[in-house]
Amino acid sequence: MAYRDLRAYLETLEEKGKLRRIKKEVDRNWEIAAVCRQLFYKIPPERRPALLFENVKGFKIPLVAGVLGASRQIYAIGLETDSFEGITSKWVEALGKPIPPRIVKSGPCKENILMGDKVNILNLPAPVWTVGEDPGPFFTAPYVITKNPETGARNVGTYRMQVKGANKTGFLIGKEQDAGLHLRRNDQENKPTPMAVVIGADPSIGYVSVSKVPESMDEFAVAGGLRGEPVDLVPCETVPLEVPATAEIVLEGEIPANVRELEGPFGEYTGYMGPAGQQPVFNIKCMTFRNNPIYQAFISQRPPSESSCIRGIGREWPLYRHLKHTLNLPIRDVRLKEAGGSGAYVVVSLKKQFDGQVKQAMYGVWSQRSGFGKFTVVVDDDIDIRDDFAVDWAMSWRVRPDKDVYIERDVQAVGLDPSQAPPSVPQHDPIRDVGSRIAIDATKKHDYPAIAVPPREHLDRVAAQWEQYGIGD
Repeated sequence: MAYRDLRAYLETLEEKGKLRRIKKEVDRNWEIAAVCRQLFYKIPPERRPALLFENVKGFKIPLVAGVLGASRQIYAIGLETDSFEGITSKWVEALGKPIPPRIVKSGPCKENILMGDKVNILNLPAPVWTVGEDPGPFFTAPYVITKNPETGARNVGTYRMQVKGANKTGFLIGKEQDAGLHLRRNDQENKPTPMAVVIGADPSIGYVSVSKVPESMDEFAVAGGLRGEPVDLVPCETVPLEVPATAEIVLEGEIPANVRELEGPFGEYTGYMGPAGQQPVFNIKCMTFRNNPIYQAFISQRPPSESSCIRGIGREWPLYRHLKHTLNLPIRDVRLKEAGGSGAYVVVSLKKQFDGQVKQAMYGVWSQRSGFGKFTVVVDDDIDIRDDFAVDWAMSWRVRPDKDVYIERDVQAVGLDPSQAPPSVPQHDPIRDVGSRIAIDATKKHDYPAIAVPPREHLDRVAAQWEQYGIGD
């Protein structure tokens, strides 16, 4: 049965030993970010838990982080499965058979309603994530809800949001992201853009929010497909939008047309500071929340991070589906490496059938409007692309640099790529929009000698009697 809300999901994580409660008082201005980073430094992924900070200094609201993607194991729990194959099946089902949301009259998110001057987001324990560099606190896990002004299709996306006052934030939305397209269309008609922000919801909402879903699809319907049940939505109080009925916190308001203010910089998913620039603002008219709400944050900044984990998994399967089922390529697997922020560095394994098929895979990756694949590597299907050493081995011995390296110039750049320009160049300066990509064909082009390892049956026999050798684990 689907998780009814964030709270039910946290109970499951705790039952499975994947949630740690931190009772020590922590300072949101420096300590939360440092604890979250040490989580990734000190604990290997298979044992890494999510965190619940119960006592944030100066605040009455607890904070959770890492609950969607401290590891791939946690991501799987969020989709109520226990394997990466299960994750694949869930996404294939959700994209192929979305379940439309159900509109209800009210829900727990309406237990408290604040209007106008009573709104005060400074009461939320938003951390400072890159101390000494960020201009202040940022929301890192806001589920931003907008509608296509032409079709009415709902979109849910996650974008950094700078806290600028009691009822105002800045935010950064890429030009080609769905909410950015909605904003641009409304700006052209000098109309404000209605917007709602959800902080804390059942995991399916978060996974859809950071994934690449076709613009024509209602993303709440995709979330319904992931969870196997409709998402219950309630109408907002002040804007013509709907939000999850069991959300922890909801902010309602508008983006004024053609208004821009300085936003940023911010420590981004690339591991570097994302540049400042003139960006839209969000004016908050209403705040609704549950009794005893829980504030949710994503751990981002330098990968590996929660951000790179959930971005990677949520984007790999739509890309896999595009290559395998839309383009009918014999793809075994697709990996968006976390070191590349789960976007810049793509590895594809292919059961190559003829010369030229590798190029079809390369251009298939590059055809995605999100700017995937600044580095795109294609390997044979005998290479496990989850094994960095195996990929490096293929790169080292199956590539002739003079024949197997391809550079594509004047294409869409990967978002927030710090190699595009120095920090002094504002975000959305045209110089940041156009970049280049490189593809490496690391497949075999002719028959190869036998691989120099013991026969598989000998390795299996030794593995079965490993304890007899007295070597240890």
